[in-house]
Amino acid sequence: MSLFDPLVLLLIAAGLYMAWNIGANDLANAMGTSVGSGALSIKQVIIIAGFFEFAGAVLFGKRVTSTIAKGIIPVDSISLVDPHLVAIGMLAAILAAGFWITLATFYNLPVSTTHSIVGAVLGFGLMAAYYGIIGFEEIKWAVLGKIVGSWLVSPLLGALFAYLIFSLIRYFILQKADDPYNVEKKFVILQTMTACYIAFAHGSNDVANAIGPLYAGLHSLEMAGLAIPLWVMALGGIGMVIGLATWGYRVIETIGTRITELTPTRGFSAEFATASVVVLHSYSSLPISTTHTLVGSVIGVGLAGGLAAVDLSVIGKIVVSWVVTVPAAALTSALIFAGLMGVGF
Repeated sequence: MSLFDPLVLLLIAAGLYMAWNIGANDLANAMGTSVGSGALSIKQVIIIAGFFEFAGAVLFGKRVTSTIAKGIIPVDSISLVDPHLVAIGMLAAILAAGFWITLATFYNLPVSTTHSIVGAVLGFGLMAAYYGIIGFEEIKWAVLGKIVGSWLVSPLLGALFAYLIFSLIRYFILQKADDPYNVEKKFVILQTMTACYIAFAHGSNDVANAIGPLYAGLHSLEMAGLAIPLWVMALGGIGMVIGLATWGYRVIETIGTRITELTPTRGFSAEFATASVVVLHSYSSLPISTTHTLVGSVIGVGLAGGLAAVDLSVIGKIVVSWVVTVPAAALTSALIFAGLMGVGF
């Protein structure tokens, strides 16, 4: 099939749109602590993200991409029936997840792009089963169980790790310093380093949310081999940086300023904890939510200063958005897929 086939072009455009959404919401919240603490400006964050996101995606992103592309539903079985069904289904999944994230970003909510795309791919799989293309039992429920389990564990790990890091910094450094303000200034340098770390970690895990379904669709149409093409990885990285630069400030405000007060020491603690948890899961091929992990880490840092330091109303809104993301994305994906099939696409 030609690169200029309408279905191929739609898949690529949808993948770029999804990557833009990830940058506007997920990458923005990953870098929000650096801006919220005053360690970096938005312009500096964009430069850092541009380099390290791409590096994380290319060097470490293939494991999670494979899980998103083929680990949730039996893509090969669907492709045996008709390769175009995989491309259409993945197009529906990307559009559904993208629409949901755009809506959430408009309302400044840091939802999980991972939850969105996993829910959307599941929605495609459920509709394929409804049409009799596959059996419901062929959906890889065990893999989904592992993914959902990691979603529950990752924010708790982030909160615990960040709580411990900041507690140690406060006890051994801040409380014994003659000038705590000067200590905070020194931690600006360290937080710049953790911003690079978290951008790399984010690229290693969350780029798959855009290029995983895109790669699955292209592979089914014989436009990509067993190895994920470099240009597909680059498309994801470029799209995310553009999203951060054009619309990311909305979510940066929520993460960076509304949950709890962030200083360079607190921001360092939250970022280091988040990046470590995300890289660990990327190595395990599990698509976790950087959003969940970071929010958990920011809460952990806030709790180290006492529960009163955390704005529970903001956390409540974020948690509600998390809960509805998977079913909303799955339903939207199912409806788009049914609509595309109905018009004979």
